[in-house]
Amino acid sequence: MTLPESLPGLWQKGWYRFARVLRSPNFGPRPEGGCIHLLVVHSISLPPGTYGGDQVQQLFTNRLDCDSHPWFDQLRGLEVSAHFYIQRNGELWQFVSCDDRAWHAGRSTFQGRDNCNDFSVGIELEGLEGDGFELAQYETLASISTAVAQQYPITHVAGHEHVAPGRKHDPGKGFDWRLLQRASGWPPACFPLGVLDGPPPERPAPTW
Repeated sequence: MTLPESLPGLWQKGWYRFARVLRSPNFGPRPEGGCIHLLVVHSISLPPGTYGGDQVQQLFTNRLDCDSHPWFDQLRGLEVSAHFYIQRNGELWQFVSCDDRAWHAGRSTFQGRDNCNDFSVGIELEGLEGDGFELAQYETLASISTAVAQQYPITHVAGHEHVAPGRKHDPGKGFDWRLLQRASGWPPACFPLGVLDGPPPERPAPTW
């Protein structure tokens, strides 16, 4: 894709000016000389299908009370993070500098390269895999995706399901890749094969 020049003052050491910052301890350095060229889109809600709380923020900062809900028991000791998290109302959070390696993709492969965390930026959407997402989330996602591409040599965007097939299924069939493509203006070649085909998924009525 053709990238516009980076806007002055939009980034500071990998931190995006318009995101709410909550620093996660779950990150590390990227490999020396690596190129950040991939965006990975995820979905998450804690507990699954429950929206509006701060459990995701707690998870990414190792503060989640795993005794507060039976489903959380499987998360004990888990240390994960993402660079960005977009809530249902479109609010944007940042947990890790994009200059660093967030722990979002796990075992993953893209275009023959393993360990996608090394060369990607991870963006979590508040949602349940397979279900729909809010228009406000797409607007924020398009905005932050474009901003990341202004700062880093992004060439592709994929879902967690595409870089960890069979192991992960998010964001799932409810995610509208064509809406993101139109909003971002990126060419179809930047997207996973086939995601721009077929009818668009239905979006739910606003929940905020």
